[in-house]
Amino acid sequence: MTSAAPPGTASEWQAPSLRRRVACFVYEGVLLFGVVMATGLVYGIVTQQRHALQGQRGLQAVVFLVLGLYFVWFWSHGGQTLAMKTWQIRVVGRDGRPPSPARAALRYLGSWLWFLPALLWAGATGQHHGGAIAAALTVGVLGYAALTLLNPQRQYWHDLLAGTRLVRSRQPDKPR
Repeated sequence: MTSAAPPGTASEWQAPSLRRRVACFVYEGVLLFGVVMATGLVYGIVTQQRHALQGQRGLQAVVFLVLGLYFVWFWSHGGQTLAMKTWQIRVVGRDGRPPSPARAALRYLGSWLWFLPALLWAGATGQHHGGAIAAALTVGVLGYAALTLLNPQRQYWHDLLAGTRLVRSRQPDKPR
C-alpha cells in the first residue's frame, strides 16, 4: 500500500504537524459530545429507556453507527469535518480528491485503532472505574498518535490501511 502524493507541490501534500492533528482530534471530541448526547437522547426516547444500564449494548451500537455516518458523510463530501475545517486539515484519497464513501468507511473502521487496545485492555482486566479507563484511553491515543513518527510520510496507520492521507488545507482568500 503506497500513498504517494498526487501531482502538485510537495508542501501541498505534506501531512499537517502532529500537534495540529492532535488539537483537531481533541476539538472533534468536543463537537462529537453533542452528537453523542443527542443520539443518546433519541435512543432513550425511542426505546423508553428508564435506567442508564438498560439497553447499554444497543446504545453503543447505535452510537457507533451514528459516528460512522457522521465521519463517512463529511469525509466523502469535501474531505473535512467541522473540526478539520477549523484546523485546516483535509482527508484525501490517493488521487487528491475526497475519499469515496467505501474508502471513508474503511478509514472510520480503521480509526478505531485509536481506542481499541485500551478498550480491550479494560475489558480483559475487568476495569470499570472511569478514571482507569480514561487513563488507558489517554495513553493509547497519545501512543497511537506518536506512531506517526515511525511512518516516513507522517500519516496515521489507519490512513495507510484505507489508502487516504491527511493534508494541509488552505482556506481560500476572501474577496475584499
